[in-house]
Amino acid sequence: MLEIRNLTKTYDGKVLALDDVSFDVPDGQFVAVIGLSGSGKSTLLRCVNRLVEPTAGQILWNGKDIVTASQEELRGIRRRIGMIFQHFNLVTRLSVLTNVLSGKLGYVNPLWSLLNYFPQEDIEKAMHNLGRVEIAEKAQVRADELSGGQQQRVGIARALMQDPEILLTDEPVASLDPVLAHSIMRILKQLNREDGISVICSLHFLDLVQQYADRAVALNEGCVVFDGLPQDIDDDRFKEIYGREAERIG
Repeated sequence: MLEIRNLTKTYDGKVLALDDVSFDVPDGQFVAVIGLSGSGKSTLLRCVNRLVEPTAGQILWNGKDIVTASQEELRGIRRRIGMIFQHFNLVTRLSVLTNVLSGKLGYVNPLWSLLNYFPQEDIEKAMHNLGRVEIAEKAQVRADELSGGQQQRVGIARALMQDPEILLTDEPVASLDPVLAHSIMRILKQLNREDGISVICSLHFLDLVQQYADRAVALNEGCVVFDGLPQDIDDDRFKEIYGREAERIG
C-alpha cells in the first residue's frame, strides 16, 4: 500500500506544484494520473521516489515514510520502485542488453558495470525481460538504432530488472503515435495483471486512461480535483480537469 498524505511541493519557495495532495494506491492497482501540462503530474511521480524532494507531507509505503528515509534506506526503497520516462533515458551508444542490465546497478558492484561485466544470471534475466516486452532479437543492437516504441520497451525491461513492486511511468507514450502508444500500454497492463505490480502512470489522453487504468486521479494546478473510476469522468468532470474551454476528442 502506498499512502500519499498532504503532499506539497513548492519550487524556489514560490511556485506551488503540488498543493496538499492525498490519496492511496492499494497493491496491484493501475492508477492513471491525469491533467494538463503543468498540473503537477510529473512532480507527483518524482516525489514518490524522491527524485524531487517534497516540501511537506508524507509518502508512506508499507508503513515506511519515504520522505524521511535516510539515504541508505532510500537506496533500498528505490530498488523496488521502477521508473519509466517519457524520453526513455537510455544510453544510446550502448547495446540494448547493456541498457537493460543497468537496471541492476543498485544490486551489483559498481566496478563491474564500469568493466561491462554482469553475472550470467543477470544476463539471462535481462534476456527474459526483453522477451517479455517482445524485443529480445534486438539485444545486441545499439539503442540509438531503435524506434521510439522499441526504446520504450527497453526502458520497461530495464525497470523489470529491479523486480519492482511499483512502476512509476511518467508520460510513457507521449512521444509515440497511437498504435505504438497502445502497444506500450498493453505491456504495462499485462505486467500489472500478471505480476501484481502497482502502476502509477501519468497520461494525457482520456481514451487510454479509460481503456487501461483501474482508477484515475486528476490534478489541476497541483490539487486533486477527481479521484475515481475513469468511466465516471463525464463532460462536466472533464471540463473541471482540463478547463471550461476543453473539448473531448472521440
